[in-house]
Amino acid sequence: MNKVFKTLTLLIVVTLVFGVVFSSCKKKEEVVEAAPVAKPIVAMATDTGGLGDKSFNDGSFQGLKDAAVDFNLDARVVESKQQTDYVPNLSGLAEDGAEVVFGVGFLMADALLEAAANNPDTAFAGIDVWIDPSSAPKNVQGLLFKEQESGYIAGVVAGLLTKEHASVSDRLNDDNVVGMVLGMDIPPVERFQAGFYAGVKSVNPDCTVLSVVTGTFTDQAKGKESALAMIEQGADIIFQIAGLTGLGALNAADEAGIAGIGVDVDQYAVAPDAIITSAVKGITQASYLTIKDVVDGKFVGGDNKVFGINEGATGIAPYHNWNNIIPGVVKDAVDKATADLKSGKVVAPASRAEAGYEG
Repeated sequence: MNKVFKTLTLLIVVTLVFGVVFSSCKKKEEVVEAAPVAKPIVAMATDTGGLGDKSFNDGSFQGLKDAAVDFNLDARVVESKQQTDYVPNLSGLAEDGAEVVFGVGFLMADALLEAAANNPDTAFAGIDVWIDPSSAPKNVQGLLFKEQESGYIAGVVAGLLTKEHASVSDRLNDDNVVGMVLGMDIPPVERFQAGFYAGVKSVNPDCTVLSVVTGTFTDQAKGKESALAMIEQGADIIFQIAGLTGLGALNAADEAGIAGIGVDVDQYAVAPDAIITSAVKGITQASYLTIKDVVDGKFVGGDNKVFGINEGATGIAPYHNWNNIIPGVVKDAVDKATADLKSGKVVAPASRAEAGYEG
């Protein structure tokens, strides 16, 4: 019995030891897991209009989101509540490890240059920001647009519809008046304004073109108030160039039973029955292509890129609900204006002075 007991005891001990070793190895195998690979970061700081404007900031960030999907990136955004947030927001995104940081808006120019100078290993890009190649940091790129081309084509639509084709919709009247609601009076806004005025006058010289500068991109109530004032003067089409403020203008047009034209991106969804089209510019395209350059190692700073009609970056959005009621002659005029701009036969004015507009 002693021998059998010893043999059994030895077998038990060996089995236990083997079990412990096996268990230990198994536990080690279970614990060892591949660490998740962090995605490269692409980031954007908004201007004070923030997300939700359904135009400038939203359109710019869409380019980051599209690139994040296509190139397996982490798209981040921080919203600026006031202008003093610009430098901390831009710098903070760089410090978080972003490969490229976008500053959105003309008013962010100085902050963008400062952040770029303080973070030389990060690529920066400014939408609607012009940089001086002779003095700007070599890691920052300006992204500019020929907004006057989009404004011009939208003006052709408005000029023809308000006069010759008022009968196509009960949202149009016979007063031959259109209006523009502007945000702040800065170069990109002026380019839209000048182009729109010139487009209207090219097809309807007698049209009255009203314009008001609200001084803000963030006050919908002010946009609505400004639009209503022009509607009282007979305007039946309101073109908004005012970001979040402009949403108020478009809503005023819809509520008053007249028509509107959106800006920057296709704003049809804001007021489907009222919005004829939108004067668009390729902000989504520009941010996407800039990220692609960074991903491909082709980003070149210290200069500006300009996007226009020949780059597919300016023009107008689809007519949506208006498509079946806009006369063919209007569509033909739009096609001709587009072709003339592409060929250089027509050059849309980029300033009020060039357009001869004193309103």
